[in-house]
Amino acid sequence: MRVTHPFHPFSGRQLACVGERYNRYGMRLLLQVNDDCVCSVPPQWTDVVAPDPEIVLAKQRALFRVVDLLDLARLVDRLRRRELPERRNEV
Repeated sequence: MRVTHPFHPFSGRQLACVGERYNRYGMRLLLQVNDDCVCSVPPQWTDVVAPDPEIVLAKQRALFRVVDLLDLARLVDRLRRRELPERRNEV
């Protein structure tokens, strides 16, 4: 399979898939870099998964996908709520 993520060090290289594993973020592909090295990448970073239509339509100019920005906003909101000091009932 070919690594398609533009910022991955192996971008554009064709590597053999030697397995897959799962973690809390989902499936990862195990790609054989050389005799001693196997790297783990999400399938979305390879040509196994069709490119995201939002990225294709933006012709690689979009810095962020809407879905990723929404995920980030939810994360920031959760973290902000966790950091707020508890209010005391003052009468």
